Amino acid sequence: QVQLVESGGGLVQAGGSLRLSCAGSGRTFSNYAMGWFRQAPGKEREFVAAIDRSGGSTYYEDSVKGRFTISRDNAQKAVYLQMNSLKPEDTAVYYCAADRSVFPPLGPDEYDYWGQGTQVTVSS
Repeated sequence: QVQLVESGGGLVQAGGSLRLSCAGSGRTFSNYAMGWFRQAPGKEREFVAAIDRSGGSTYYEDSVKGRFTISRDNAQKAVYLQMNSLKPEDTAVYYCAADRSVFPPLGPDEYDYWGQGTQVTVSS
C-alpha cells in the first residue's frame, strides 16, 4: 500500500511555472507506476502525465507536451510535475496516483491509490 501527498500548487500568472511534488510512503514506492491527473470544476478527471516504475518512460496528454515534465526520484519516494508556460485552461485540482502496473495506465479508473489533490490556478 502507498499513501500520496501532493504539494506545490498555487496561483500563477499565465506564462509562469509551478513544480508539483507528490510524496509517497511505504517501502515499495518503486514498484508503482505514477500518474498525474487534473480535474477542473464541472469536468471529469483527465490524464496529464505518467511515468513508469523506473522513470525511463514518460507519457503526456497532447495539450501539455513540451510544457510539462514528469519525473520521479525513487530514493526520495517522490514524483514531480514541472509545469512551464502555464495557461488559464491548466487551472484545476491536480492529483497524483499510483498503480502496480509495469507500464502506467492512462485512465483514472485504473489507478489504485490517490492523493488529496493540490489546486493550481492560472490567471490571464
